[in-house]
Amino acid sequence: MRFIIIAGFAGSLLNFRGPLLQALVARGHEVHAAAPGLGASSVEAERLREMGITPHDVPMDRTGLSPLADLRLLAALARLMRRLQPDVMMGYTVKPVIWGTLAAWLARVPRRVALITGLGLSFNEGTGARQRLLTALVSGLYRAALNRADMVVFQNRDDLALFRKRAIVGAGAQTRVVDGSGIDLDRFARVPLPDGPMRFVLVARMIASKGVREFAAAARRTRERHPQVQFDLIGGLDSNPDSVTAEEIDRWQAEQVLTWHGQVADVRPLMRAAHVVVLPSYYREGVPRSLLEALALGRLIITTDMPGCRETLDGGSNGMLVPPRDAAALAGAMDRLASASCGELLKMSDASHRLARERFDVHRVNRDMIAVIEGDTQGI
Repeated sequence: MRFIIIAGFAGSLLNFRGPLLQALVARGHEVHAAAPGLGASSVEAERLREMGITPHDVPMDRTGLSPLADLRLLAALARLMRRLQPDVMMGYTVKPVIWGTLAAWLARVPRRVALITGLGLSFNEGTGARQRLLTALVSGLYRAALNRADMVVFQNRDDLALFRKRAIVGAGAQTRVVDGSGIDLDRFARVPLPDGPMRFVLVARMIASKGVREFAAAARRTRERHPQVQFDLIGGLDSNPDSVTAEEIDRWQAEQVLTWHGQVADVRPLMRAAHVVVLPSYYREGVPRSLLEALALGRLIITTDMPGCRETLDGGSNGMLVPPRDAAALAGAMDRLASASCGELLKMSDASHRLARERFDVHRVNRDMIAVIEGDTQGI
């Protein structure tokens, strides 16, 4: 069979979907991948070719709101699929799902799969006119696309429930829920908690909705009670209008609140050096990648009571859940863990790794995803 996978960010094809793409190739399928930034000379395009996958560069602005640009994207994707004539198309993240599914319908691709990897800020609760307008617009576009999908896959049950409630997917639509993107338990093999002072780390794009500012504020409060505790921030600046500024980060570092490491090629050394991985997001996540990595490594979790995020807490046995946008509550959770005994920390570490093995092993998740993509869902 011939597949085309459409992404909004070239790097995500390798970082988030690499094992799935490799598994499809290993099953003898012809796999194509489309995303912005996959020009012939790009590093990501070369790595995909090495994996046996054909890359295609497409004109997509993942954060832009230009209707003309989106129509050009729709036309480009439809032309690509008419030329390739794939048997199956799968898109993930907002624009690939919406415009990829519509383009696949126009190009008469036989099987169309939409993977909802989180809903972002478009579906956050809000009463302002701008928020209501954005939610209505995105809901309408999703509805138009998903009515033309053969299968809609969600990474958490909260998002499926919301789409059902708002009739974005109809009562008779074919849907599945999978446990996030999964995590490679060999690549992120468990290592013991480090010796030395408690260390908290946040791994995310530097955007406000990931809770970066709350992390900095909570770090400042926690250091007043535990001056030896360390805080690390990992991730690059972003073009998103919601981005945290370089000036803010420089100020936090100058005040010795935290250390910013910027974008790093491999997060594992810094995550292994930490005891707790924090994600105080108020963004509607699928299941956050950084928290899956933390579970596999046996790190404790502090995250918010938000869709996707709460999936990584096993009844509180492996960390703490706090309200979103609440730096004081986050500081309280940090204080609780900074004051915990070695025995308590070890039990929580065990619980994290157990949850990774039982629910989020990438091989199990990919078996479910391949069955969905191929159309064989009887065993799911």
